[in-house]
Amino acid sequence: MVGVLEGFATIAAVVAVGWLLAHLRVLDTTAQNVLSRLAFYVASPALLLTVMARTPISAVLSANLLSSLASVVVTVALYVVLTRRLWPMPLGESVIGALCASYVNAGNLGIPIALYVLGDVSLMAPTLLMQLLVITPVVMALLDADARGVRPTLGRSLGRVLRNPITVGALLGILVSLVRDHVPALVLQPVTLLGDMAVPAMLVAFGIALRLGPLPGAGGSWGHVGTVVALKLLVQPAAAVAVGWGVVGLRGHALFAAAVTAALPTAQNVFTYANRYNRGLLLARDAIFVSTFASVPVILLLALVFQLAGAR
Repeated sequence: MVGVLEGFATIAAVVAVGWLLAHLRVLDTTAQNVLSRLAFYVASPALLLTVMARTPISAVLSANLLSSLASVVVTVALYVVLTRRLWPMPLGESVIGALCASYVNAGNLGIPIALYVLGDVSLMAPTLLMQLLVITPVVMALLDADARGVRPTLGRSLGRVLRNPITVGALLGILVSLVRDHVPALVLQPVTLLGDMAVPAMLVAFGIALRLGPLPGAGGSWGHVGTVVALKLLVQPAAAVAVGWGVVGLRGHALFAAAVTAALPTAQNVFTYANRYNRGLLLARDAIFVSTFASVPVILLLALVFQLAGAR
């Protein structure tokens, strides 16, 4: 439980720095865009490359992968059904909304929680792989098609996926993981240094948006934001536990890891994608803001429930 609080406190401190710099007029919306673009095109791909390079493939292709993927499919399906009835919107905004409801913060928050709460960083690897190599390519193809006003085709979508820096970073990371002993440190050290910028850049940009943008809730009804957060923090963990227990056969610590991973808040990457494509920006910001705070009691409750269950 201490690890959960430490992870959230670290994120809140860096976001507060961005808010303060915007409040003091040291940084403005131009800086927010620059930081987001830097994170999207350079720092995040470098971070993903180093994370995947350190993760054995055997740790990625585990039973947790199916549980994680199923929880995303269930959550996105429910979101699409609800929004078509309650909040009809264009493709780009729908994609960002679906990400807000299902794309977990497996990087800058998930990795510390995996270390301090779960005791093993590799437990976050299946979700990272699924999000980077399955969800992100599909999302990027849809957002590119929406931004260009063209209908996505298989060939065009694959071409854009292979040109997307986020996907390229993840693929290169898997390649480095397979040939790690043959990659000199002189090559990896600059990449690691660039990757270290990703999380601070995203969090500072987020803090700027909180200070200079409309107040949370102004980007849409609280009903929409509340629905997204409920799907993210309640439905997705429940689906992960149901599939993990009933289909995959996860038990004990492995099931707890699947539940905690699914209960992580909406990832900062979603704000970066929304900013990059100018789609659903305020919804992404509000969902990240609310889900980050609301996920603390949810994860603490999960820890308590599994602890009591284990004691019995």
